[in-house]
Amino acid sequence: MGVEVVFWCVVLARFSLPLLIPRYPLPAIIGCLLLDGVDQTIFQTFGYDPPNYQSYDKAMDVFYLAVAYLASLRNWTNQPAVKISRFLFFYRQVGVVLFELIGARWLLLVFPNTFEYYFIAYEGVRSRRNPLRYTMKFWVLVAGGIWIFIKLPQEYWIHIAKLDLTDTIRDVPWFLPALIVAVLALLAVVWFVIRPRLRPADWPLRLAADPLPVEIDEASERAAYRAAHQKVFDWAAVEKIFLIGLISVIYGRVLPGVEASDLALFIGIAVFVVINSAIGLWSARRGYGWDSATISFAVVFATNVVLVFLADLLLNRRNDDLQLTDTLFFVFLVSILTMLYDRYHPINEYRVAHAVKDDVSP
Repeated sequence: MGVEVVFWCVVLARFSLPLLIPRYPLPAIIGCLLLDGVDQTIFQTFGYDPPNYQSYDKAMDVFYLAVAYLASLRNWTNQPAVKISRFLFFYRQVGVVLFELIGARWLLLVFPNTFEYYFIAYEGVRSRRNPLRYTMKFWVLVAGGIWIFIKLPQEYWIHIAKLDLTDTIRDVPWFLPALIVAVLALLAVVWFVIRPRLRPADWPLRLAADPLPVEIDEASERAAYRAAHQKVFDWAAVEKIFLIGLISVIYGRVLPGVEASDLALFIGIAVFVVINSAIGLWSARRGYGWDSATISFAVVFATNVVLVFLADLLLNRRNDDLQLTDTLFFVFLVSILTMLYDRYHPINEYRVAHAVKDDVSP
């Protein structure tokens, strides 16, 4: 019983900690990264080996990275950095889906998870300096450096060589001293070479996200912006379909109770996303909006539960396609990502439009 409590506490932490990323981006995503690294060690400490946890682990990684991507839409003021973030995130998602479909581990080397460390790099810069100082070239160099010098070796180590850091430290006597020397050398380069060449910091350390633009920092203002600028099916809807659809396919591959095909699952999720968009725009055009994210999620979740129930009645879906727990999980996944996207995407769209107006103004 005690082991099961530990297991569910870890799983709950892995789903709840990412929800802090939009407000506390840097400490929250580092916390997610550390928890991802020690969760299996925690289980081993208690003598527990959860079945198929590797697959669940990958799925939970995808969830917190999705929340981080949505947080970049909410918080990031540098639009070139947002564009790179969008590419890196979806590029990795496509790679994970291909890996789940084909099973070739080299795909994870071709599609490395550069987005995670790129997010950390941006928030590290933002914590002391104004990101608007830096051009597209700077952010491309940051992403390229992370891709080549950090993620490719790491992905090779984990997925191609199939090496484990703890086991390597235990089995190879010289590895830990060499690792310590390498880390100290890197810190020395940062401190003695890079730090003196940096401009003075723009502000003291900021770990919380910066305030939103005052013109769109309230739910009613975001609802009005959505009503004026979005349609039921537009590029935002397409992005949301692929965001939630690809994640759902990944989860569909790892959840044991899911028997629907990948295509059927993706299409079903796409239909629900479009219906959610229609309902969201309908409510936005009538001025409905909730500043509380909890209330917003509860409304979206309840709506989707009703939609699933109606779909069962109208389509006479076979009872063995999805188990109740899996169905509720997918409803939770669609609801929380839909809610976050609909709250944060208008903020980024406002910043894009505002930046364009500034560029063309006399």
